[in-house]
Amino acid sequence: MTGPVEAAGNVATGFLDALRGMPLVLALCVMNGALIGFAYYQASAFNKQRENNVQLVVTMQTEVQKLLSQCIVPPPPQGRPQ
Repeated sequence: MTGPVEAAGNVATGFLDALRGMPLVLALCVMNGALIGFAYYQASAFNKQRENNVQLVVTMQTEVQKLLSQCIVPPPPQGRPQ
């Protein structure tokens, strides 16, 4: 009885042997893997930049709230406006 590592090796060897006669299919499989890897990298970089932007917005809002909390608002005028 073979172990899972040996079975996976046999499957990979069989897959590559089957594709040896069809180099275009092998090239397409490699390109699909590269495209998936690139899409993952791009999404990861986008999420990191988005996280940084959200942090900057939150920081700016905090600073604005601190400044606004120090403002003195004059009371409304007493009596009727004419």
